[in-house]
Parts: sequence; structure tokens; C-alpha cells
Amino acid sequence: MSVPFPFTAVVGQDDLRLALLLNAVSPAVGGVLVRGEKGTAKSTAVRALSALMPEVDVVSGCRFSCDPHSPDPACPDGPHGAGASGSRPARMVELPIGASEDRLVGALDIERALSEGVKAFEPGLLADAHRGILYVDEVNLLHDHLVDLLLDAAAMGASYVEREGVSVRHASKFLLVGTMNPEEGELRPQLLDRFGLTVEVAASREPDLRVEVVRRRLAYDDDPAAFAARWADEEAAVRARIVAARTLLPSVRLGDGALRQIAATCAAFEVDGMRADIVMARTATALAAWAGRTDVLAEDVRQAALLALPHRRRRNPFDAPGLDEDKLDETLEEFGGQDEGDDDPDPGPGGGPGGQPEPDDAPRGDGDTAARPEAGEGGEPQPSGGAGEQSPVRAAEPFRTKVLSVPGLGEGTAGRRSRARTEHGRTTGARRPRGALTKLHLAATVQAAAPHQRARGRSGPGLVVRRDDLRQATREGREGNLVLFVVDASGSMAARQRMGAVKGAVLSLLLDAYQRRDKVGLVTFRGSAADVALPPTSSVDAAAARLESLPTGGRTPLAAGLLKAHEVLRVERLRDPARRPLVVVVTDGRATGGPEPVALASRAARLFAAEGTASVVVDCETGPVRLGLAGRLADELGGTAVTLDELRADSIAGLVKDVQASRRAA
Repeated sequence: MSVPFPFTAVVGQDDLRLALLLNAVSPAVGGVLVRGEKGTAKSTAVRALSALMPEVDVVSGCRFSCDPHSPDPACPDGPHGAGASGSRPARMVELPIGASEDRLVGALDIERALSEGVKAFEPGLLADAHRGILYVDEVNLLHDHLVDLLLDAAAMGASYVEREGVSVRHASKFLLVGTMNPEEGELRPQLLDRFGLTVEVAASREPDLRVEVVRRRLAYDDDPAAFAARWADEEAAVRARIVAARTLLPSVRLGDGALRQIAATCAAFEVDGMRADIVMARTATALAAWAGRTDVLAEDVRQAALLALPHRRRRNPFDAPGLDEDKLDETLEEFGGQDEGDDDPDPGPGGGPGGQPEPDDAPRGDGDTAARPEAGEGGEPQPSGGAGEQSPVRAAEPFRTKVLSVPGLGEGTAGRRSRARTEHGRTTGARRPRGALTKLHLAATVQAAAPHQRARGRSGPGLVVRRDDLRQATREGREGNLVLFVVDASGSMAARQRMGAVKGAVLSLLLDAYQRRDKVGLVTFRGSAADVALPPTSSVDAAAARLESLPTGGRTPLAAGLLKAHEVLRVERLRDPARRPLVVVVTDGRATGGPEPVALASRAARLFAAEGTASVVVDCETGPVRLGLAGRLADELGGTAVTLDELRADSIAGLVKDVQASRRAA
């Protein structure tokens, strides 16, 4: 068994370590979401936490970790009497991104359930994580159907496994910890709200801290056991402090003044629902217990707000998470003022927060809190020809759109845009299972087994079912698509009012793509070339940032833009052949620069039509005289055209029908 990196040896990252320790003190806080760039010790710190968790008492032989002092009366391995019990270390269970539903919740032996009436159940990860930690790395990439199961278990404290009327229930209460890189996409709001606390982490820009990180990591890699032994005393001290804080926690008093500050803070930042108030109260109480106090002070409320509110005030994927600390301080002062007490942060055992010694010359925390560059910052496309470049124009206010779908029936990743054959959705038929049976079609199974009952010697009430009789349900749901935006940034689009409206329309479609779990990409063209401003990604934040900083000017190399988009799709088909693309070309249809620009653009457009790629041209031409060039481009693409003014919710419904009709006609 590998030796984990010691928790107290993690350099800096004070907020991350504090949030994890508070959940160790009070699991009712509700878990932690860790957001940050890659390589910032997110996973290392989470995995190290499990070694600090106190041991749990369990019923001997129970696969569901029942507490011997209060066993679950509905436990599948029960009922539990006054039998033997023992203790074991708290588990940290990792949920892989590509896990199946059966791996998460467990599986029933359908054949035995039908023929013998026996609930032969194999527990899943939710059972393993009961009374421990469930850790999801890259939680923002987790498939939607697994997210739904996690939400159900987190809300009810139990997991249900049902297969056509045969069901098993078991307790599943766990500390949910997730890590994510925001550049790869955001979480669904429902799951985001289930995390009690959130922290942002970034690599320190302080050279001394970075040196210490490298030094400790190299020492650990050379001899993990010896490195862990050097930190054994600090680990033991923090473990003892967690136990002491848990013991003190029931005695902590949350006064009316602190409650009033909590309620006023949540109201001031306009968070949805009441979960934020409850989480803040539990977090402030845990902070007091961690500090060895029995009274909650204003400083506890302030720290609780910084951990519990940033992700709850986010209104859409273009909003940056965070709190206005000046506003927070004003609210706390207005509703109750500051409590008397020591304003200095409580040092943990060993001198540093969480019990970690710090270098004498190192600042507390991560050192440098300056904003890190966004993905692609510094890589903004430079002018590739032409004159008259204008500075970036702010986007108009985004508006709500309706579904813009790809025609036909796909088989891509589950999402919310286009029709597809999926593992989840409405049942449309049955087939023989290929591999493990996941969704039983009961009627088809009975129909297949019924003619053979006499030959199989059936004598009792049970149905004699064999493997060949089982039928897998075929289902139809929705898939996510790749929405590739091809945006004209040439001089003909440079009118500031027009470009602002164009960006607002694209932002609206990006917001729709976020809600429908699509991947998005952005190709821009101007001057004499085209650039991939954003390769296909699940992060609409990154797409919005690239769009916002997009400059305009120069000629209109339409053919180059289309060919670049065609190349992006070709590469993406190799990576993810099941995900169907939708190309959205935003242009006035003009093509200038180079020899025969119109003919080249026409030939490039016909490549998309020949491959059956669904496409829409957003016609940005304005003025009393219209050349109709965007409409001709749409015909060449085999798609449809819509004017910029028509690209709104009540108009896109008709646009979808036009897209589908044009594809059927082709």
C-alpha cells in the first residue's frame, strides 16, 4: 500500500487545508469543492485528509459500514443484533469520471431476482463511501446521469437501486469532496449547491514557497516512508486536534447576534434558498470548535462567508465566483458589529494553520493572490494582414435562446440538445444485451422466456429465466453536441454597434450550450488568415473570454475560416467520433482578399455539405441595401440562414425546423 503525502507537509494553500479540516471536524458542513489550475496540490491534499480522519466503529461483516450503536434498520445485510463490532480507518473512495451507474450505486443479479425472488446485491461506491469521504477528481467532467445519482444520495442520505420493481436501499452519508479546473467547464448549479464550501487555489508566485514545494516533493518521491515519518508528530497533533474539536463541537454556542449576521450576509449577497444560511452556521460553529472556543465570533462568521458563499452567488457561467469583501465587512458591522476577541488567525499545532510549520521568511497563505492569466491570455490573435484594426468591442447583453439541434438520431455523450440513443431516457424498444445487462426490459424478457417454461420443467411460481432470455431496454434521450462558432472579425464587421450585437448573440448561444452540456469551439478569421481562438472545450467561460477580447479589422478571408473550421472538425471526429457537430457561421457573407475569394469560399462550404454537417449562418448584413451573400453561403453549406435580429428565443424555434427541413431535403 502506498504511503500518502502527509497533510501537514502541504505548502501554503491555507484556505484549502482549513476547509478540509472543518469538514473533518463537522461532516455536516457538507463537503468541499476545490477549484483551481492544474498542479496546485488539489488531489494531494484531499487524499492526505483521509489519514487524519478518526476511525469509525462498524458492525463486523456489514458491507455497508453500519454504526453498531445505531444500525440502519433497512440495511440489506441486516437486521443487526448485538453482535461483534470493530473499528477501521475512515475510507476515502474515489469515483472515476468514466464509472458506470452500476459501479456507483451497486448492481442486482436480475436473473436470480426474477427466477428466485432473491435480492442478490453487489454494493457500489456509494456503499463503500458511507461514513467516509467520496472524492471526485475533475467533478465538472462527470456524466449527467452520475451527477443525478449523487444528488439523490446527498439529499436523502441513502442510495436506491431499482430494476423493474425490484429495489434495494442502503444508507449512504458521505463527505463529498470534488476538484476541478474551471477552464474545462463549470458544474451544474444543482451539484454546485450541494458542496458546503468552495475554495480557489493557485500556485504561489513567491519563489521561496515554490522552492519549498519542490524540495518536499522530491524528498517524498525519493523515500515516501521516511518522509512521512518526519511529519508523523505534526500529523498526530492535527489528528488529536480534530478529535478535540469534535468533542467540543456540541458545546459551541451560536448566539442570536451571529445568526443575525449570517442571515444578513446571505440576504445582502442575494444567494438562492436557505442552504447557504445553514452551511454558514455549521461552518462558523466548526471554526469556533477548531479554535478551541465555545462561542462563535464575528471573525468566524466572516471566514464562513468567504468559504460558503462564493459559488452560491454565481448567476450564470460568465460570472466570476467570489465575494466583495468590503461589502461583507460593511454587512457584518451593520448587523452586530465585531465581537471582542483576538483578531489574529488561530495558529494550528506546529505554528502554521492546520499544524504546518512555515518558513520564517514565507508569507502566510499562498503568498501572491494576484489574478492568474486566463487560458489563452497573452495568446490573443495578432493582426495577420489588412489595416484599420479596432480595439475589442464589449458584447451586448445576452438573451435567452431556444434549442438549436442537430437533425437525426445520434449516439453521442448524454446531454440536452439533440435526439440520441442513450442509456437514459424513454424506452423505445428492446434488444439482446451486448456485454453486461444495465437496463432490463421486463416485458420483453418475460415474452422471450414464456415459450420455454414447459421444456425447462417449470413446476413452481417462479419464472425459469436463462441468460439468453434477458433483454436490454433501448432508450432515447438527448445528447450534447460540438457547437463550433466561426466568427467573421474582418473590417466589414467592425462597426462597433454591429460587433457588439454579434458578440451578444454568440454569448447567448454559449450560455445555451452551457445549459445543454455541449462542447464549444471558436474559429475567427480576418486579414489574410483564420485562427483557432479556442479549441473544442467544455468551458464556455474560456470561449466567452476569447470572444470578449476579439479585435476586428482587415480583409475577409471567408474561405480560410471555413477551411480552418473543417480541419477542427476533422481532428475532433478522431477524438470523439460519436459527438455530432453544429457549425454556426457568424458573418455578412463577404469574401475578400487573395485570388478568387468567392469561388474559394464556395468550394470550402461545399465540403461541409458533402459530409452532412449541420450548419447555420447568422447573417450580420445591415443597411437598406442587402446583397444576400450570407443566404448564398448557407445554401452552399447545406444549412439555413437567419438574420441577426431574428436570433432570439421566439425566432430560433422556426430556425430549428428550417435546419431539420433543409437536411431532410438534402
